Amino acid sequence: MDWHDVPDTVFERMVAVRRDLHRHPELAFEEERTAARIVAELETLGIPASYRGKGSGVIARLEPLKGGPVIALRADMDALPGEETTDLPFASTVEGTMHACGHDAHVAMVLGAAHLLAASPPGIGVRFLFQPAEERGGGARTVIAEGGLEGVTAIFGAHVTQHYRVGEIMVAEGVITAQSDKFAIDVHGRGGHGARPHEAIDAVVIAGLLITALQTLVSREVDPLHPSVVTIGSVHAGTAPNVIAGSARLEGSIRTTVPEVRDHIHHGIRRMARACADLHNARLDVRIDPGYPPVVNTFRESELARRAAAGVVGERSMVRPEHPSMGGEDFSFYLQKVPGCFMRFGARGEGQEYVPLHSSSFDIDEAVLRVGAACFDRLVREAVAFYPP
Repeated sequence: MDWHDVPDTVFERMVAVRRDLHRHPELAFEEERTAARIVAELETLGIPASYRGKGSGVIARLEPLKGGPVIALRADMDALPGEETTDLPFASTVEGTMHACGHDAHVAMVLGAAHLLAASPPGIGVRFLFQPAEERGGGARTVIAEGGLEGVTAIFGAHVTQHYRVGEIMVAEGVITAQSDKFAIDVHGRGGHGARPHEAIDAVVIAGLLITALQTLVSREVDPLHPSVVTIGSVHAGTAPNVIAGSARLEGSIRTTVPEVRDHIHHGIRRMARACADLHNARLDVRIDPGYPPVVNTFRESELARRAAAGVVGERSMVRPEHPSMGGEDFSFYLQKVPGCFMRFGARGEGQEYVPLHSSSFDIDEAVLRVGAACFDRLVREAVAFYPP
């Protein structure tokens, strides 16, 4: 099915769902209303779905009783903190929360695929997974623990992006997103009066030195051919302009694509913190929390996804990235259990200026909903030949 051929009735249902979820966004592990809307949509299609309540995922099955191969399609449900500035007629009505990452579109696409597959069953099992908390909390692990991958042969998912235009699809094998880790460094000096610095150990000076030093981990210690990022996103110190701060806290993130580089950066952060502590006679405590593993698409499933996507948008609209994204994505947890492929769907409309994900003004051209539904539908039907019973 070409994406333009998605029936208007299905497209209108997707738009209605997407706009309803956009008006009523819910944060990670709070997606109760969102899940109820999904279950209601699936019930109209005669597709049984299970939902265990707030914090859980919605797991639905369109599977033959005799067993056989099962293809899983995944969508994430959660929104982000932030005030929306799109001025859309269906903008968020929830203060401090908005769908700034397109998860409302992901839900609508997978539901659209469910409409198409229920209308003409594909002869292969289909599992629809709607997970909580992709943005924070790794909700994929919740769905796995709830049995979402039991009996699944392969899993597929996608993310909208304005990096590409509507009608373009990115499919590639191998590493697609980076490993993401978080860290916090607590600086313990000694507070004092701003007029008598010799009596204090200035935590702000130590923090400033460390912020600059940490940037050299990537710029001077990592092979430029291995994409890596160290970001200090939060600094807290001090209470008054004439008081030397006795403590400071730095929080940041690490993005890597090679395990050896990740280990080097982890050790480097601790090494530089020790050096700053010795240099200024202070104490620095470092905590590094592992985040999402990298998304690594398997070769066979990437070929299936590429074939299906090309059939939907045409070979000329297929995009192949030169480098992995440095973003994180908890689809990686599924790929640690079963083979699969994570794609990207272009969502920038004709004449529309690029707006990044997580921006307060992020929006999509809703035509991408047709692309996503058609691609997922075709992928499942192509899988019949890929995974014989």
